[in-house]
Amino acid sequence: MAFNENTLEQIVIEELQSFGYDYQYGPDLERDYHEVLITELFEEAMFRINPSITHDIVGQAFQTIKNLGLVKLEELNATFHKYLIEGVPIAYRKGDENKTYQVKLIDFNEPLKNTFTVINQFTVIERKNKRPDLVVFVNGIPIVLFELKNMVNEDTTIEDAYKQIKNYQLDIPSLFQYNAFNIITDGFDARLGTITSDFTRYMMWKSINGESPANEELHYIDILLHGVFPRERLLDIIRNFIVFQDINGKTVKILAGYHQYFAVRKAALRTQKAIENNDKKVGVVWHTQGSGKSLSMVFYAGLIVSNPQFSNPTIVVLTDRNDLDSQLFGTFCASSKLLLRQEPKQAQSREHLKELLKVKAGGIIFTTIQKFEEGTEVLTERSNVIFMADEAHRSQYGLEGTLDRTTGKWKYGMAKYMRDALPNATFIGFTGTPINFDDKSTIEVFGEYIDVYDMTQAVEDGATVPIYYENRTAKLRLDEKLLKQIDNEYELLREEANYVTIEKSKQDLSTLESIVGSKERLTMLADDIIAHYEDRQYVLTGKSMIVCMTRRIAINLYRIILEKRPEWNDKIKVVLTDSNKDDDDWNELTGTKEYRKQLGYEFKDINSPLKIVIVVDMWLTGFDVPSMATMYIDKPMKGHNLMQAIARVNRVYKDKEAGLIVDYIGMAADLKNALNQYTKRDQDKIPDLSQAYGIVLEKLEIMRDCFYGFDYTRFFGTSDRERYQTLTDGLEFAFAFEEEEKKIYIREATALSQAETLCRSMLTEQVKQEIEFFKSIKAGLCKVSGNGKITTNEINSRITKILEQAITDDGMYNIFAESGKKNPEISILSDEYMDQIRRMKHKNIAAELLRKLLEDNIKVFARTGVVKSKLFSEKMQELMKKYNNRLITSAEVIEELLNLSKEMSDSYHAGDEKGLTLEEVAFYDALAADPKVLENMEDKVLIEMAHELTELIRKNRTVDWDKKESARAYMRTQVKRLLRKYKYPPEQAAGALDIVIKQAELMSQNMEVPAY
Repeated sequence: MAFNENTLEQIVIEELQSFGYDYQYGPDLERDYHEVLITELFEEAMFRINPSITHDIVGQAFQTIKNLGLVKLEELNATFHKYLIEGVPIAYRKGDENKTYQVKLIDFNEPLKNTFTVINQFTVIERKNKRPDLVVFVNGIPIVLFELKNMVNEDTTIEDAYKQIKNYQLDIPSLFQYNAFNIITDGFDARLGTITSDFTRYMMWKSINGESPANEELHYIDILLHGVFPRERLLDIIRNFIVFQDINGKTVKILAGYHQYFAVRKAALRTQKAIENNDKKVGVVWHTQGSGKSLSMVFYAGLIVSNPQFSNPTIVVLTDRNDLDSQLFGTFCASSKLLLRQEPKQAQSREHLKELLKVKAGGIIFTTIQKFEEGTEVLTERSNVIFMADEAHRSQYGLEGTLDRTTGKWKYGMAKYMRDALPNATFIGFTGTPINFDDKSTIEVFGEYIDVYDMTQAVEDGATVPIYYENRTAKLRLDEKLLKQIDNEYELLREEANYVTIEKSKQDLSTLESIVGSKERLTMLADDIIAHYEDRQYVLTGKSMIVCMTRRIAINLYRIILEKRPEWNDKIKVVLTDSNKDDDDWNELTGTKEYRKQLGYEFKDINSPLKIVIVVDMWLTGFDVPSMATMYIDKPMKGHNLMQAIARVNRVYKDKEAGLIVDYIGMAADLKNALNQYTKRDQDKIPDLSQAYGIVLEKLEIMRDCFYGFDYTRFFGTSDRERYQTLTDGLEFAFAFEEEEKKIYIREATALSQAETLCRSMLTEQVKQEIEFFKSIKAGLCKVSGNGKITTNEINSRITKILEQAITDDGMYNIFAESGKKNPEISILSDEYMDQIRRMKHKNIAAELLRKLLEDNIKVFARTGVVKSKLFSEKMQELMKKYNNRLITSAEVIEELLNLSKEMSDSYHAGDEKGLTLEEVAFYDALAADPKVLENMEDKVLIEMAHELTELIRKNRTVDWDKKESARAYMRTQVKRLLRKYKYPPEQAAGALDIVIKQAELMSQNMEVPAY
């Protein structure tokens, strides 16, 4: 049996039925196609799950969710989600009293009371007539949409399914007002995302029950269906694991990933056990940086505060720095109030914290760890307090005391003060980096790991991108004596600074600062950073961060860079807190808190001219700029601080392949030591650039083999004209490849491009130019043939623009431009163009451009005429088969394609002289498809039949008639009568009937249809 979208559709339906879902075939439903709510299912469910509800209240609730307003789709969706979670408030009178009935749309407490229905081929008419593959309804409300693609069809991908959903959101937006999330799948790969997710944020669901991700050989659609769609699980996800955030003025809907869902569920269960056993320790959730740890904390808080088992606890959220406190607090505040059920508060002092804790229950309070050191009294003895620590692994969390020999006093880690202040609280920790092997205190305070989501898994899942390491200390060309001095001073700082050695560490740091911050070294550093950046500035958006050791070094480096590149005034800024001890001339650079906040907005804006920031501590944790791909480090860091800092470049963004860390201070040993604390498979996951360099060399050899026999050395000259000529000659050479060879070339050139963006600094100018040549040929193959994908980095490449210029210069610009259009003109190839094409030097390119243009035109025919589209498609296939098998030359195929294009153009206008519209011509072609018909019937009779057939179809079709057996049978009967009326030859009638019905189906898909 052939595998196609219909097969996949039936597989999904059968799986959902096995979970207890009802199934209905969309075309069989008697409904208004302009409506997306199933009224009968909705009303029946409302009476079942809402005790004592009246018909009037049900009707008002239905009208409320049907008419949500005229604002943006995301805002309508957020409004409906509020109704979904809280219910729809309907005012009514009982006697003389005004009352409110809270209508539950879904019974979350008893999931099986709800009606779950899957409907396929569900037509909706709004701005356009669309028919999504599958829609899951709960109580008659469309909650989840499936878009399916055929995995054995090379021309369709899961990204096409994503694009189709985005088009649905424009064409039939009312369906998405109620949408919880969408599924895109080809039967193997399967992902889910929300109405605001871009393609990179449609994520796989890789676990059914929270265990390690399933074996690679399993189909992820099976895992997703079993992991998400059991009825209780689906409602749990909708209720507790969706948040809306306001990000830069836009409403963003976020769905938990599988790792977040299962970690939070495990944490809630462990919390319950910790409270029951009174051991006060829940454990630690370790989810690597960039994988959504802060949102996991939000989901956990939402789950705890909404669950009656926890007696409405107070949640105290702890961070160890003011800036982190503000960042995490902002994440909680930005998240949906529906999830947290309250507004979080920030404790401004220890006294304020004590005041906030005086309530008997409830509340989400943010505080910093320092407030626990400011006193020793108990803040609250309540047991319904959940203490949630961010980055629960710091050394200051220690319980043990240390004797300060200079004062004779004992000093304790913060954990003791926290325990003393909240003696009956239950503790849970969240961290983006692992607990040290020898860190017993963290486990003693919080407990063992609850869930681990390491770097390797995050990269495999696409939750983060990999990080590469480049050591450029040698590029500063410092003399051996100075290098030795830096190494010695840095070595003194490697040991963990405790209370006894802290002052000595400050002295060591001061010594190191004087060496690292010398003008001679900073000048060399500036030169190298400028050279490195200018070589990478077209990678994605060009966002980069420079990390300096001290504020003085940062400002001095900033000034030196601006001296060398004064035109960078808007491109680079220094981001530092201000201090009363600052030099007078620093104020204009550091600015106010509001100024720094504005810089943050600008740096996150991909279109802002601000591309480079110089920092010391700010923005190294909790500050996300997904498009940032490069971090230059000139500051000693180690352990958790180092790993948190470099994670700034691991965020997912469009075509971002990896983040790059450039080391100027010599931190390789510290990086290795920090990674030793990670899982075994993580410990080699930040490779140096030699790996990427090795890939470049390997792929470069493959490219050279592909172009064996072609001399492209002229591309390396100084003449732009020579480069243009070499490119067009090279593209001509590449279009002579076999089809499979073209696919291999595009695949290998893409891998070369990805590796080259990482290690450009290691490549010679000659090699860079050679790679640019191969990338340009790949871009040309993709753009001209319409196959393959051009990445953002390749689009940004200057050479891609040269390619277009080269084609323009060769007289092909108009066809090249037309080949990129979705709906090219059928008659684009005038006699003038045809003559121009015949004279073109590069016949392979011309043939490929013509082929794509004509294939696009055949698709236009396919929307209107069954007979002619089939005829032209067969002719094109036969012609290209001859060409690909080298049975005809490129010049001959061009002539044949030009003849075909003229035939298509004539056919397109064939109805003009007969007085037929495009639809009528299509029916005329259907009636005259068999040549014997023309021998037995007059042309004017066929023209009359075409007129009448078109009118017959218009009058008798209804929405989805082609999917309903009764409607199809009626239509066939009407067509048969018309054929008999005009005495159509009986021998040809059966074939004509089939073609006419196919044409009628095609006509229906492209016409406005009245509602049922």
